[in-house]
Amino acid sequence: MDRSASTVLHVCTTCNSDRAREADDGLSGGERFLQELQSRFADSDVELRPVQCLMGCEHACNVHLCDPAKYSYVIGRFEPNAESAQALADYAALYLDAETGRVPYKQWPAAIKGHFIARMPPLEENAS
Repeated sequence: MDRSASTVLHVCTTCNSDRAREADDGLSGGERFLQELQSRFADSDVELRPVQCLMGCEHACNVHLCDPAKYSYVIGRFEPNAESAQALADYAALYLDAETGRVPYKQWPAAIKGHFIARMPPLEENAS
């Protein structure tokens, strides 16, 4: 499968979980989650892009995994920790290899199940 250089993981840096609010480091949960994700995506074909506010505050911490030729996903309800970051990295690798962006449920990492908020159709007109 040809991996697209246009696959992006937008990471909301303003998201805050209850645990993040209790921390004393001054970082939002989204900023902490971005830090956890950076090492896991350093050698990936997925570009990490921090964004301010995905307007999913009820579902913090949130990301948007997208590629113009594939279905895209808003995924959230994460704690900004290593386990969540690894589950997302594992799912993103499967997404890269999925022609349409649809990864069969049985392949999903257990730690990502229950975290999907929305699925959007591909942006490109001729994509399926």
